[in-house]
Amino acid sequence: MATAAEGLPEAGAQPPKRKGPGSGAEFAPWPLAGCQAAISSRPREGQAEDPAVETAEEAKEPAEADINELCQDMFSKMATYLTGELTATSEDYKLLENMNKLTSLKYLEMKDIAINISRNLKDLNQKYAALQPYLEQINLIEEQVAALEQAAYKLDAYSKKLEAKYKKLEKR
Repeated sequence: MATAAEGLPEAGAQPPKRKGPGSGAEFAPWPLAGCQAAISSRPREGQAEDPAVETAEEAKEPAEADINELCQDMFSKMATYLTGELTATSEDYKLLENMNKLTSLKYLEMKDIAINISRNLKDLNQKYAALQPYLEQINLIEEQVAALEQAAYKLDAYSKKLEAKYKKLEKR
């Protein structure tokens, strides 16, 4: 399967199948096999050891129990995260619902106020229409009083002239 010199699978080779954690599905270990030491800890034939080049150790797959534990931890943390996200979204929708209810109540109050204002305006218009003949009479009386006042001033002026003439005639 893998050549001894490279530690990589041969071209066209099938990965060994084994049972994965959880549902019993099979999976191939090649993602990890590809990461395993392409760089060997020992030099290849014909190569001298260079002290400036670091060598890597072969990566080892974690034990299956560790993978199961890590998967369980990942799933529980993902479930906690998603639960938090869904709870926050649910709370946002509840807040919007409450705001919509309050807004609806406010609009109903404003509607009632507008209806009352409209009713009062109609009543005032009816009362004004009922008072209109009296207001016209008041305006007519006011005009007559103004004319009478002018006549009184003219009469007063004429009586003063007449009195002055009478006194003038009396003196003679």
